[in-house]
Amino acid sequence: MNLTLRIWRQKGPEDKGRMVTYPVDDVSPDMSFLEMLDVLNERLILAGEDPVAFDHDCREGICGMCGLMINGDAHGPQRGTTACQLHMRQFTDGETIDIEPWRASAFPVIKDLVVNRGALDKIIAAGGYVTAPTGSAPEAHSTPVAKANADAAFESAACIGCGACVAACPNGSGMLFTAAKLTQLSLLPQGQPERYTRVIGMVDAHDEAGFGGCTNAGECTPACPKGIPLNTIGRLNRDYLAATAKGAGNTPGS
Repeated sequence: MNLTLRIWRQKGPEDKGRMVTYPVDDVSPDMSFLEMLDVLNERLILAGEDPVAFDHDCREGICGMCGLMINGDAHGPQRGTTACQLHMRQFTDGETIDIEPWRASAFPVIKDLVVNRGALDKIIAAGGYVTAPTGSAPEAHSTPVAKANADAAFESAACIGCGACVAACPNGSGMLFTAAKLTQLSLLPQGQPERYTRVIGMVDAHDEAGFGGCTNAGECTPACPKGIPLNTIGRLNRDYLAATAKGAGNTPGS
């Protein structure tokens, strides 16, 4: 395959940045998208040019590092797939592909396609954990959990924190991520003691980090490589309203 890549190049946070065109030939349809970028970078290095900076780690679709906007889609055209698991057979010979970083005010560009996603860590630090000592793993079935709750908690726990939901949202909202991290705790017994102080703290951290508000545009769920459903945000909203009614944000531990 012969392709034309239009890639966002930006030397640093203060640089204006621009799209730069690169031709890439002899691309195997069986390559992953990141392997194709590796080929481009090898050629740029041999030519004495600066390689394209992009995030990657496991390349197995489970770490959440490979955040790219590909032809305007978070992680590319194939649903339920991260950029590292996207294969070049999803594209056609002679195609022009636009590659950009996540676009959100909460994700400032560090260089080229790399953005700072530390804002997601701030949300987790505000309550995405259990403080009560739980000891070793309990005996199976010693604490009954309704299957519907267990399934929903497991579904939310599949979130890899890639930020695709933020990049796809027209408001740059991180509510799907926040809701997923809340849901995996709020539906289990271990998460109950801090259920309402947690939702207040994490939503406040979300807003303080510069994410936009959720207006139910629904673009986040299709972009999520793990298929976190939109009703997860509804569950967050119910917990937030209940926490507000209880005054959970006013008294620590209430």
